[in-house]
Amino acid sequence: MSRYRPPRRRGSPYITPEGEAVLRAELHQLWKVERPQVTDVVHEAAKNGDRSENGDYIYGKRRLREIDSRVRFLSKRLEELTVVDRVPADTGKVFFGAWVTLEDEAGAERRYRIVGPDEFDLAAGKLSMDSPLARSLLGKRLDDEVRLQSPAGEQHFIIVDILYGEAAARAT
Repeated sequence: MSRYRPPRRRGSPYITPEGEAVLRAELHQLWKVERPQVTDVVHEAAKNGDRSENGDYIYGKRRLREIDSRVRFLSKRLEELTVVDRVPADTGKVFFGAWVTLEDEAGAERRYRIVGPDEFDLAAGKLSMDSPLARSLLGKRLDDEVRLQSPAGEQHFIIVDILYGEAAARAT
């Protein structure tokens, strides 16, 4: 059985300043804290002789590969990302970084922030700009209707509120 996986489609190269800080903190944690600890464990385990039956050595080497892979990914990704830290000139339209409040057909409201694919978290209300809902929201204005085709059928939303930057932080 082949281990080949087709390459994933690259996400959009945009990120908020908060998202960049989180990725940089993860990179620092992995490279400066975790990797030296795991390296020490592997070094000590290697001194014990037979490595084929040494769990600390085997799992330590595996963890080192995982850390190195993630560090390589984060380093390359941070180089190609563009930090979007400005509020757009037209704040009446939905752009990257906007907090958008949607009302569904039943009258229930949901609030999302349009963020980059590296920082999305639906539980925290952060919606990736590459998602179908975010793509249908981008460029829309207040009181526009948004249609979303989902596996459950077509859904309709009305844009109730659009906030950026400090105004969005105060409203939270």
